Amino acid sequence: MRQFQGRYAGKRVLLTGHTGFKGSWLACWLAQLGAEVTGYALDPAATPNHWDLLAAPATDIRGDVRELSSLMDAFARSRPEVVFHLAAQTLVRQSYGAPLNSWSSNVMGTANVLEACRRTPGVRAVVVITTDKVYANREWPWGYRENDTLGGHDPYSASKAACEMVVDSYRKAFWHALDAPLVASARAGNVIGGGDWAADRLVPDLVRAVTAGVPLEIRHPQATRPWQHVLECLSGYLMLGERLLAGDRACADAWNFGPAHADNRRVGDILAALARHWPELRWQAGPPSPLHEAGLLQLDCARAHSVLGWQPVLGLDEALALTAQWYRHHHATGQAQTRAQLDHYLAAAQAAGARWITP
Repeated sequence: MRQFQGRYAGKRVLLTGHTGFKGSWLACWLAQLGAEVTGYALDPAATPNHWDLLAAPATDIRGDVRELSSLMDAFARSRPEVVFHLAAQTLVRQSYGAPLNSWSSNVMGTANVLEACRRTPGVRAVVVITTDKVYANREWPWGYRENDTLGGHDPYSASKAACEMVVDSYRKAFWHALDAPLVASARAGNVIGGGDWAADRLVPDLVRAVTAGVPLEIRHPQATRPWQHVLECLSGYLMLGERLLAGDRACADAWNFGPAHADNRRVGDILAALARHWPELRWQAGPPSPLHEAGLLQLDCARAHSVLGWQPVLGLDEALALTAQWYRHHHATGQAQTRAQLDHYLAAAQAAGARWITP
């Protein structure tokens, strides 16, 4: 199967945040595509962690994106043609406890990555990953589009909205020439899948509760989010990077990657569906958090559908089944099913006629 027009084969790719949940899945996929992958990130935040389980064939450099000199060293070593920037402080509740960490990691970290790209000859394409929470959320019953107002109540959301402004500034101030690198940002919904052990996220918290043999207390079972498997948004990131590498300047912009409208579900519905695949899961409603968390958030991905030709491959029920299967297998064996699930996803994408994969 040929993926993404074969664009990543032999390409030098620098991936920040490769030790995290999405970053480790992306490193695995890029290696499968034949890219020369260099990762730059902090040590994994949890044990076990997905990166160590994968043992992905990538150059592993540990460092903080807030430290420009060490970041520049990593760029000098890897001489990247493509940069995927995923390193960030990614948790809403954690941003309330340590707001300066969110601001420095997400805003200055992004500025440092873009500055390193600006100073490094040979960089052709840059994809910066932000979040669906960059929008000024008015809890509308329709999805936010890329040109809707940015904002954020909590420090995490606000800092990610600021990242979008940093990206736009670098694009306009430094990369307007025809031979300049092309930079885009990607905004994805709530991502699920095996290998996530972050605190204060639904599925990892459930996994820890199962391991401890206790029910999980849920703060907001009625909250509605756009849920999708990690490979869905990664296919969008890779498709976007492919178009930038091809020199498509129209793609140097902001993009939403989210599930079908029907897969915007309440937390309680997700828990009930997961329990069908993993009967040991138990949960109960707990006291609501005093911290503000949005009750409703949806994305409008029509632009990615019509311009990029990107579409989700998996329905939510299959995404949940794969997620439960991954954790149950790891719980029983200590091993990761990541590569097998990537193969499953590629076959499903080909069967669904996804534009980025051909026989």
